[in-house]
Amino acid sequence: MIDRDGVHILANMEPDADTVKRNVATALAEDVGSGDVSADLIDAQTHARARIVTREPGVFCGRAWAEETCRQVDPAIRLDWRVDDGAQIEADDVLVDLDGPARGLLTAERTVLNFLQLLSATATRTRRFVDAVVGTGAVILDTRKTLPGLRVAQKYAVRIGGGQNHRMGLFDALLLKENHLAATGGVAAAVSEARHRHPGMPVEVEVEDQRQLADAIAAGVDRILLDNFSIDDLHAAVAATEERVALEASGGITLDNIAAVAGTGVDYISVGALTKGVAPLDLSMRFAAD
Repeated sequence: MIDRDGVHILANMEPDADTVKRNVATALAEDVGSGDVSADLIDAQTHARARIVTREPGVFCGRAWAEETCRQVDPAIRLDWRVDDGAQIEADDVLVDLDGPARGLLTAERTVLNFLQLLSATATRTRRFVDAVVGTGAVILDTRKTLPGLRVAQKYAVRIGGGQNHRMGLFDALLLKENHLAATGGVAAAVSEARHRHPGMPVEVEVEDQRQLADAIAAGVDRILLDNFSIDDLHAAVAATEERVALEASGGITLDNIAAVAGTGVDYISVGALTKGVAPLDLSMRFAAD
């Protein structure tokens, strides 16, 4: 569900099972295609053991996707986890031991690693941003800047890293940005139309200056997104709203400046970098000698 400000509040941290199945089926279809011709060289009766190890520290995430990959490739593969989602992991930690048909392990390897590397990287980056604003009261949010087809997965990883989810998509909250305002005739007109067409749905307006901020306050929106405001302008916006409207800072947010942004008193900070262009965590799978 979402609160009145359009922030997703999830009591259950478990990933959506149907989404996981679809993600995995798509990933295997593009990787395996008509069959794994390399794994086909291995005798079908050959059994193997393997383990996945991390070469760098981070926050682990993606267990459900790894399990589902192995299930779809070969249900005979067994996984013995050493960590759970959200665990802090260190270089050389063993994350999971795998046991099963060698063909299946080889076919599943890359897809398992792709999911674990991406989602652990997303959770790790999120944790760094969350840690940077501890004590300020600011909430770290993600955005819609996710890898196509993996939005639910990456937004799950954000929650595992300690962040919260902005709207899931274009369907569950109204965010009226520059082009929406231009096409509808300004803040007041856009908000009025939004209330008329979607009663009860949270309305957020993106503003680029103090004049638009005043218009948004007057329109009675649920939240205001302050787009690329300077630190001084953020302070001024917080003072002007007097806690009447929730404020979200966005645009150009980095680990170097996020503490200063949070220190202005804004309620939320949305960061596209949580999910966009993340560097995969360095993980590897190795067969164990019998």
